[in-house]
Amino acid sequence: MGNIAGRVLNFIILTPYLTRQFVPEEYGIHATLYAYAAFLMIIFTYRMETAFFRFASQTEPKNTENNTPDSNLIIQKTANTNTFSTAALSLLTTTLVLVAALIAFAQPIANFIEYPDQKAYVIWFALIIGFDALSAIPLAKLRLDSRPIYFVISKLTGVVVNVIFIIFFLEICPSLAENGNTFAQAIYQPENRVGLVFVANLLGSAATLLLLLPMYFKTRLKFDKNLYIKMLRYALPLIAVGLAGMVNEVADRILLQRLLPGTKDFVTAQIGIYGGCYKFAILMTLFTQAFNYAAEPFFFRHANRNDAKQVYGQVAQAFTLVGCLAFLGIWFYIDIFKILVAESYHEGIKIVPILLLANVCLGLYYNFAIWYKLTDKTHIGAYIAGAGAVITIALNIALIPLIGYMGSAWATLAAYATMCVLCYLLGRRYYAIEYPIAKMLTYITIAVILYFISLPIRTQFGGGTWIVYLVNTLLLFAFFILIAFIEKKALREILSKK
Repeated sequence: MGNIAGRVLNFIILTPYLTRQFVPEEYGIHATLYAYAAFLMIIFTYRMETAFFRFASQTEPKNTENNTPDSNLIIQKTANTNTFSTAALSLLTTTLVLVAALIAFAQPIANFIEYPDQKAYVIWFALIIGFDALSAIPLAKLRLDSRPIYFVISKLTGVVVNVIFIIFFLEICPSLAENGNTFAQAIYQPENRVGLVFVANLLGSAATLLLLLPMYFKTRLKFDKNLYIKMLRYALPLIAVGLAGMVNEVADRILLQRLLPGTKDFVTAQIGIYGGCYKFAILMTLFTQAFNYAAEPFFFRHANRNDAKQVYGQVAQAFTLVGCLAFLGIWFYIDIFKILVAESYHEGIKIVPILLLANVCLGLYYNFAIWYKLTDKTHIGAYIAGAGAVITIALNIALIPLIGYMGSAWATLAAYATMCVLCYLLGRRYYAIEYPIAKMLTYITIAVILYFISLPIRTQFGGGTWIVYLVNTLLLFAFFILIAFIEKKALREILSKK
């Protein structure tokens, strides 16, 4: 909920506001720079948070003959503290170096991303990423320790501060500047309104880190060299996984900037439309990301259970069912959701169902990927993610000149689907989990068929009409009926227990 609530607040407030404040050409700058920032975040954190989960969750010492529950608890707490301390010191050192490097080379970087007059953007993003990187390990510890209240407060404070300063910079400052307020005039420059959004993000990230600083001060920071080497060996392949994942997630905006034919303003506008409509898929992305936030520490904590594999299979089945429901629910009522972005962005709505289905595949990949993390075969995870990245880049290069941003959407679906299948097949060899694949595929098939049934109705009567809503509601009800029929045995067991 901490992950979802912050992003939903961001989506419900900022997306409608920013898409109405900025024309697609301006919003395209916003989408492009955040795409580059996503790549840098992987470099800054180098997947230390996942390595932290892996080594902080170890509860058994080498000699287990005289272990008691209390002694195991002490061992777990010690492992948690040592791992936190080592990971935190590592990130603190590397973050300072990387932020300094980005600031020092801000102008060449601005030239490379084709915004030579916006050196300040690079500096602001260097600080944003630096603050977020320093928050990564404390937030991971809160997840592992099951402390959701602290987590929610830290995450939401950053979002609220971000929103407040955006409103201050874009609404209050212009009014004050017009009335002669010198402070407001110094801050607000009409030609730099997009940059003020980045400054607001910087202040939000700083607020989150400020709330997490007590976790650093309350821990005796001690660097364990041997543990650090083990963590690096575990995490380094995951950097490739993370970078490949970012290629799949955000490289489309970078490649659109480079490959889409047309004038610079047209290309930036198309990226803005794509980025604005991509926000609809964020409703599904929120679900998959929140699931991954909770699932990763959950999977590690329960790895030693006798029924762990059975539990993993049940989790994957449940995810598939809820993911299909979200896919249908968002698309069936997309004409309600689309009021969240300005009308000038609506032409890109056609990418939404493709991206929604892609995120279902991504969530299944998160489920299947647990095997290479538990077996320390993270290098295989890098190969799988690399295959997805190759597909993403190849299809974007092939399709963008032909069908524009629709090509990017199809490339995303193809990449995530491929990664999902590869991870499942390889997992059966190295860490076999009996997933109820037949049922999971049935859920997805039913959802896709109902989607295609809804298309001609929407085309015939137009989106947003009462008959379309009626038919889509009936189709959603049909999904529930079919699922209830498939799961009638499980439902009987649940009802009998009650």
